[in-house]
Amino acid sequence: MTRYGAGLRRSELGYLKVRDLDSQRMVLRVEQGKGGRDREIPLSRTLLAALREYDRWMRPRTYLFPGTHHGGRAEAPITSKVIWEAVRLAARTAGIDKRVTPHTLRHTYATHRLEAGADLRTSQRLLGHADLSHTTVYLPRSRRHLHAAPNPLAQLRVPTPAVVPRSRLLRQSTS
Repeated sequence: MTRYGAGLRRSELGYLKVRDLDSQRMVLRVEQGKGGRDREIPLSRTLLAALREYDRWMRPRTYLFPGTHHGGRAEAPITSKVIWEAVRLAARTAGIDKRVTPHTLRHTYATHRLEAGADLRTSQRLLGHADLSHTTVYLPRSRRHLHAAPNPLAQLRVPTPAVVPRSRLLRQSTS
């Protein structure tokens, strides 16, 4: 849920710390993301509620999602393998037959944001992309999205066809 709700990379999810969750400002801080860049991602109320419930259950101390060592909890980041397994189990539980990877959740987050009307620059910042061209791969390709974009002609005030003269001859006689 956190990967999808914040569009995090797998490594960013693993290295999230408890202190990175700022419920007062409703943001999730990503420190030293890809390229060493920090960023803040708005937290949805749904994700915050889920993370609060998770906190009451797991009581993480350093890492938000702590790893394990010899079957016990360790103050180390969760491994990529555990994230892969969690995503596969969630997809199977949801009855999804298609191949779902951890990156599928990030891709879906980005696509859904753009379909909902987010602009490319904002999406670029939230995803932590250095180059805007990396964000454009998430532009939705659905017909619904293409038809949702307003046509600039629709914004103009154009006289109805009954008012517009139909030929030059007609226009000269009415002048």
